[in-house]
Amino acid sequence: MGKLILLTGLPGSGKTTVIERTLELLEDLKQGGFITREIRSHAGQRLGFEIRTLDGETAVLAHIRIQSPHRVGKYGVDIRALEQTGVAAIRRAIQDADFVVVDEIGKMELLSPAFREVMQAAVRSPKPALATIMLRSHPFADALKQMPDAEMRIVTPQSREALPAWAAERIRRALAP
Repeated sequence: MGKLILLTGLPGSGKTTVIERTLELLEDLKQGGFITREIRSHAGQRLGFEIRTLDGETAVLAHIRIQSPHRVGKYGVDIRALEQTGVAAIRRAIQDADFVVVDEIGKMELLSPAFREVMQAAVRSPKPALATIMLRSHPFADALKQMPDAEMRIVTPQSREALPAWAAERIRRALAP
């Protein structure tokens, strides 16, 4: 079993920033998976979310203008884009990378059975995984948080600076022979 490193916290706490800084500390390793970034208007209003794979693909995950039966708050969620881009990136990471990155395991992503399935494959693989995960309770997310091989930290303004080094050390330790 690989090591599962989980980062949680309130929206806007800096979870993605911690992931990005951790990736910089691990740039000598082959990284795979995806990061989720906000899409903002010129005036700064949040319009949606974009998936950016670590090998350069992008897709719109959710947007206020997406018409979809899958909704989280004011956002329509494009499950197909998630599966074609995010799920595919996780599959590639399980096969080819040194460790798997998933930003994030949240309400939008958990709408997809394929996403839940690939997450199960990632945690069963021997590779370590670094992921952000929703703070609120959800059966699937709660099961990941309770895994014996999981370590979780809450991202706050006070913890944010130290967490990249902590996460990078955990990944390196999990990869050590």
